Amino acid sequence: MMEANKTLVTEFVLTGLTDLPGLQVPLFLVFLVIYLTTMVGNLGLIFLIWKDSHLHTPMYSFLGSLAFADACSSSSVTPKMLMNFFSKDHISFIECITQFYIFAFSATTESFLLVVMAYDRYVAICNPLLYPVVMSHRLCTWLISASYAIGFLHPIVHVRLLFRLTFCRSHKIDHFFCEILPLFTISCTDPSVNALVLFISASFIQASTFMTIIVSYTCVLFAILRKKSEKGKSKAFSTCSAHLLSVFLFYGTLFFMYVRPGSGQDQYQDKMYSLFYTIIIPLLNPFIYSLRNKEVLLACRKMIKK
Repeated sequence: MMEANKTLVTEFVLTGLTDLPGLQVPLFLVFLVIYLTTMVGNLGLIFLIWKDSHLHTPMYSFLGSLAFADACSSSSVTPKMLMNFFSKDHISFIECITQFYIFAFSATTESFLLVVMAYDRYVAICNPLLYPVVMSHRLCTWLISASYAIGFLHPIVHVRLLFRLTFCRSHKIDHFFCEILPLFTISCTDPSVNALVLFISASFIQASTFMTIIVSYTCVLFAILRKKSEKGKSKAFSTCSAHLLSVFLFYGTLFFMYVRPGSGQDQYQDKMYSLFYTIIIPLLNPFIYSLRNKEVLLACRKMIKK
């Protein structure tokens, strides 16, 4: 009888951000505007890079790939969250896993794209004469493809392990999307193996990619300080500071979510971290990279005049 009961829960209900009725409409409008702005910003940036021949460079190819990953991340979470403000519809186990997979794919891909972008800036600033040779079209295509391939393969491990869990304690997921940690809390099967694999993989990916980025930008910083041209220093600092801001926002929230001791215990706090890296960062990235970039702003003005 107990085994039969364990297989009963095959659909879940996402509790959302809040149950307060008075906040449902205001929050819906806020996140609708955020989502539309996110999609316009990221897809607009991709279109601009594709359309303007002056932006057909390695840096902008990586930036366009990052914008696509951000659009995927936001689209995997926000539409369902918007629907949940008015109707707490059931979500099947397969739909839940699919949502988690798309998010994890986007986040993993973004981690490696940020490494690629850091390497690109390292070559551009530390070895400017060799840049056209080193950052060839073939290498850029390979780096982007490798980032997406790792992003595609990494979540499969966690999805496969999720199928070993059974759910009978509750059908409510205390979150606004199918985050993996709340699924562990309602599992009847011991999720220790899942949690250990998640911790090890998250720690390894985040530590290795973050340290690679920091080393790259440390070398870049010393190279910038050695420059004699004030204009060259200013341009290099402007580009790199935008990249670093995006890096610290992204890795900071992921670290507190998956790697810090006790992660997953404070549901409200975890919702805020999740909100930041699934919705806010994809909103900010196109503006972080565009507003301080004269080439993008110039291309945007040319597009508007046409």
